[in-house]
Amino acid sequence: MKLSEKNLKIEASVTLAIDAKAKKMQAEGINVISFGVGEPDFNTPENINNAAKEGLDKGITRYTAASGLPKLREAICHKLLKDNGLEYSPENIIVTNGAKHALYNALQAICNPGDEIIIPVPYWVSYGELVKMADATPVFVDCSEENEFKVTKEDLMAAITPKTKGIMMNSPSNPTGALYNRSELEEIAKIAVENNLVIISDEIYEKLVYDGAEHISIASINDDIKDLTIVVNGMSKAYAMTGWRIGYTASNKEIAKVMGNIQSHATSHPNTIAQYASIEGILGDQSSVIKMRKAFDERRRYMVERINRIEGLSCLTPKGAFYIMMNISKIFGSEIKGKRINTSMDFAEVCLDKGLVAVVPGIAFGAEGFVRLSYANSMENIKMGLDRIEELVKG
Repeated sequence: MKLSEKNLKIEASVTLAIDAKAKKMQAEGINVISFGVGEPDFNTPENINNAAKEGLDKGITRYTAASGLPKLREAICHKLLKDNGLEYSPENIIVTNGAKHALYNALQAICNPGDEIIIPVPYWVSYGELVKMADATPVFVDCSEENEFKVTKEDLMAAITPKTKGIMMNSPSNPTGALYNRSELEEIAKIAVENNLVIISDEIYEKLVYDGAEHISIASINDDIKDLTIVVNGMSKAYAMTGWRIGYTASNKEIAKVMGNIQSHATSHPNTIAQYASIEGILGDQSSVIKMRKAFDERRRYMVERINRIEGLSCLTPKGAFYIMMNISKIFGSEIKGKRINTSMDFAEVCLDKGLVAVVPGIAFGAEGFVRLSYANSMENIKMGLDRIEELVKG
């Protein structure tokens, strides 16, 4: 049988593969500390769970419109205006099966064969694969640690060709925690408008920013860039609703209509009860978000200070999300527990097999010489995991 040549080229997620191996070891009774998949270690807030129960009691379990519950789309419009200064109507909003599905819809809606999508590196593992699934070509632009892993206007201009269709933006960033400020976004917006490029702006970590920093949606810079931007967001990270699978997009009506048509045939609407609960998440008590952000901030500060005390390792202080990109390049060529460390995958393998710590190799994000650690974990586990990494590196 000859399978799809295009889809045979789609690579499996390295982060999920490592997480699966770590969980298998844990199920076998092995005490593995996982810094792998980014998932809040908090339960979904009680008010959101209660809203779901209320929906079940009311029998809200039937089909909704393919683009989502009208009341949820209205709530998203309210949130975008209040938090981001962005005015949309419900017909601009598509509610999706998680933010990953929102990215998929966006790329399917704008891409034609031969189009190019610029992706700053380091990037979230699925970006390149999602672009390829849309019959387009990912164009990776390296962003240096010296520039806090953020793309410069010079590098962006150098990557643009007549085939360039759009730019993937992720602020705050997975995997680096980088956060673009207003002036940086204004430069990118100017380039996009001058070249008629679509911005796909992944803002799923917007509520997890630290040190008094401000998340700014690039769509809020001016009306011209707003018309070219597909804002992507969701409930997973800020509201500890990863398994509920609710994301959404905000875009101009033309793009939204195409995405809605795609979704109506591919998946129909997202889970009805999860949508109903998300209304409470967006409009209800936000104290749980504040509590989680405070805990993440405490862990972030501890991890940065601790990592930078380990000889051979270093990291920047992330401004958002809940990840740290740890620079391991100084230990390349050395040997740990009988294994020569020449790549980030080598380091990740020895950490899991010999140190019982799961980290994600930087190569998964296009960033060799680094590994990603998530601080969406208890402080106890973080301390224990870093103790194990330090012991490995010293050895």
